[in-house]
Amino acid sequence: MELILTAGLAAAAAFGAVALKKYTPEISAVLSVAAGAVILISVMQRTAPVVREISELSDRAGISSAYGRVLLKTIGICFLCQFTADTCRDSGQSSLASKVELAGKIAVLLTALPLFEDILQIAAGLLGGSG
Repeated sequence: MELILTAGLAAAAAFGAVALKKYTPEISAVLSVAAGAVILISVMQRTAPVVREISELSDRAGISSAYGRVLLKTIGICFLCQFTADTCRDSGQSSLASKVELAGKIAVLLTALPLFEDILQIAAGLLGGSG
């Protein structure tokens, strides 16, 4: 049911933004960004059970909770950058959107760097232990 409401809000905002764009493009842009923000906040509120489940799964598997945090942070970075880049594109700023996407990719790499270090240490330990 919530998905239907989200889709309805998105469709209504899109139609409204298209109708307003000819006469008041500024208000059209504000409407699009506001609707996008409301949808993003709504989706983020519904992710709490997913976060709990990932945490519980990692605890049951004996995996460090740091890995789950990295996963959730990278997913959050991806969602935020995608939303921002799409908003920039909708406003006619495709170059700025590309910069946001690049910044997001770098942020994901920096966030995941500790995982890469752990993987390299495990690989080195396996290679050193077998020789």
